[in-house]
Amino acid sequence: MSIEDRFDARKDDLKGKAKEGYGKVADDESTEAEGKFDQMKGDLKEGLADVKDKMNDMKDKLTDKDN
Repeated sequence: MSIEDRFDARKDDLKGKAKEGYGKVADDESTEAEGKFDQMKGDLKEGLADVKDKMNDMKDKLTDKDN
């Protein structure tokens, strides 16, 4: 997975944490929920990046690119 994809996942996570924190301070449940959603989106993107990396590793082993 490209570094840009991992950066995008981390960006969503950090944005979500900021929104959730603001929502808590401002007593705004909607913003807090948006923040939690953004964090979940970031976690999902990170998980997909891990799966893609593992699949590429398996493909490389199967096609003998390491040898």
